[in-house]
Amino acid sequence: MGTLYLVRHGQASFGAEDYDQLSELGHRQCVALGQYWRARGLKFDAVLTGSLKRHAQSFAGIAEGLGEVPQPLVWPGLNEYDSHAVIGAIHPEPLGKPNGPEEYRHHFRLLREGLQAWIRGATQPVGMPSYTEFSAGIAAALDHVRQHHHGGSVLIVSSGGPISTAVGQVLHTPPDMTIELNLRIRNSSVTEFAFTPKRHMLVTFNTLPHLDSVEGAAMVSYS
Repeated sequence: MGTLYLVRHGQASFGAEDYDQLSELGHRQCVALGQYWRARGLKFDAVLTGSLKRHAQSFAGIAEGLGEVPQPLVWPGLNEYDSHAVIGAIHPEPLGKPNGPEEYRHHFRLLREGLQAWIRGATQPVGMPSYTEFSAGIAAALDHVRQHHHGGSVLIVSSGGPISTAVGQVLHTPPDMTIELNLRIRNSSVTEFAFTPKRHMLVTFNTLPHLDSVEGAAMVSYS
């Protein structure tokens, strides 16, 4: 039996012109995760990442803390959906940068509604695949792990949408539950699957063992 660790990227640049960049905190989160694994002697047989900058930067932070790590296989099917396009499909008016709690809540209400519409097939956000195609890209990555790395330890570095979708596929959750899982995944969190050549099994979800301290608690983030 193998073990698959799915890691959400570190804190990115929410509200900035280019979200797809790790913040300084995001880098420290990922280095801390690598250091945590290094202290426990964890070694990976294979690594897959999405092709976004925040995925590559998160992997680099993990590798900095962990030490020797295999070169990653870049898998675009592990890329996140475009949240701006998802919201724009139901709310065409431009949204300003959130500047307070109510504006943040409004943003995530729209995101939840946009995801629901996309999953149902009621909208087709500009420049994005259908939800069926998005899900298929994630399922293909899981299939690859089962087929090629049985008995090994595998790392996937991706985003909240793909990770929650993977959990939903393993647990056969309804779409609304997948969305709720997505909106609660923390930066640099670890979700763990055990796997055989036939299936994946959920072991843990959205854990932060590397931030389990007074100092680490101040590094927890969601965006």
